[in-house]
Amino acid sequence: MQLRIDLHSTCFEPLEVLERWQTELKGLGIAESAAESLFVGRVRDTAADGTLLEALELEHYPGMTEQQLEQLAVNCCNRHGVSSCLVQHRIGRVIPGEAIVLVAIGANRRGPAQRCCQELLEALKHHAPFWKREWRTDGSSEWLSGNTPL
Repeated sequence: MQLRIDLHSTCFEPLEVLERWQTELKGLGIAESAAESLFVGRVRDTAADGTLLEALELEHYPGMTEQQLEQLAVNCCNRHGVSSCLVQHRIGRVIPGEAIVLVAIGANRRGPAQRCCQELLEALKHHAPFWKREWRTDGSSEWLSGNTPL
């Protein structure tokens, strides 16, 4: 299985990253997957309490975060028997509308690709070591203690 995980401190364009990943796989002589499932998450323009959001800040512990993301991805991918997995995640200050996460899964069939993508996304939401702080347009901020619902 081919796996790539990157953390970005600046804005990234998910479809451009995905295209580079697919080109890289082809360069390694890896055939295109028969099925691909992907998820792009963007920062909402409202905070958890409904007020306007200026930015979402994500802090992490370098080294530990990448290791945990890799373990989550490997576990999900092995369970579903997929051939490739790309995870891109923002850190730092992310403004509404910017991509915060890209999960792209390649597999031999759509079922494993879709199930793995969904499971990995939920694992990232609930088990990845990111600390999130919402910055509101009024200048106030709040650290989040939970995750957003499905």
